[in-house]
Amino acid sequence: MTDQPTNSAAAAHTSLDEVAPDVRDELRCLRESIDNFDAAVVHLLAERFKATQRVGKLKAEHKLPPADPERERDQIRRLRELAAGAHLDPVFAEKFLNFIIAEVIRHHEAMARS
Repeated sequence: MTDQPTNSAAAAHTSLDEVAPDVRDELRCLRESIDNFDAAVVHLLAERFKATQRVGKLKAEHKLPPADPERERDQIRRLRELAAGAHLDPVFAEKFLNFIIAEVIRHHEAMARS
């Protein structure tokens, strides 16, 4: 048994060292842009969670439920529309927002208990 790939497509891949310098440069530039976008997403999520923490505190102080299913439905619908308009898969956008909503609710539930 060998460690060599048996898939012919995998065997056909080219090493990054084997591509033209202009291709390597473009790939490097694109990856730098992706890194910048990722950093922006992290900072935006941090700001979003700061706002949702304030919402959670307000809800806890006034004995409001941690979740708001009507608002969540509206937000999912709105985000799906925004995603479609931005040529982003609305299903992916919904999954992403559902993940965030679940985390926010978890935080709000913890605040309500304390």
